[in-house]
Amino acid sequence: MEIVTAQGPAVVTLDETVNPAFLLVLTHGSNGGVDAPDLLAVRAVALGLGGAVARVLQPFRAAGRRAPGAAGKQDAAWLEVIAALRERFGAVTLVQGGRSNGARVACRTASAAGAAGVVALAFPLHPPGRPERSRVDELRGAGAEVLVVSGEKDPFGIPDAADAAEVTVLPGERHDLSRNPVAAGAAAEPWLRRWAAAGKGEKTEKTG
Repeated sequence: MEIVTAQGPAVVTLDETVNPAFLLVLTHGSNGGVDAPDLLAVRAVALGLGGAVARVLQPFRAAGRRAPGAAGKQDAAWLEVIAALRERFGAVTLVQGGRSNGARVACRTASAAGAAGVVALAFPLHPPGRPERSRVDELRGAGAEVLVVSGEKDPFGIPDAADAAEVTVLPGERHDLSRNPVAAGAAAEPWLRRWAAAGKGEKTEKTG
């Protein structure tokens, strides 16, 4: 599925199901793709819980670029993608997620997108060796519950427990979370269940 944005087309890989429990929209890092092992692990868990999953190749990567450019333009394009997916899936509970730079986008846009929660894989708290350039405000200002899954040896830093709803640190992992990606999916599972149940409860109240 291709979605045209002001920054160019985004390419969306969809896993659809009838009456999904939630819609999980995932995206990549600044130099990656939608087949990263940790993204696929979270996708598998979401599908097992009856969710629909959209993996978004953002316009800059679809165009072959390695840098996302200005955050404001990147976020605006992301929200255009979310709006198109909302039209397709209706009022189903939305959960956003991504790895590295994609986790930043998911956090920065969560409130505007109306997301119930965010799965932030390898959130890059700061550039390597530059802890004074913290991006913690993106986590704290998400406006939704954020699950952070970080590697114990991530040079981009690990958020404090107080910076998100939960911070899970995977032993031995670095920034790519590729040694045991199943563990990233396992960390996301209870939160996906929680957000799906919360969305189901809201629907019941509205229709009851």
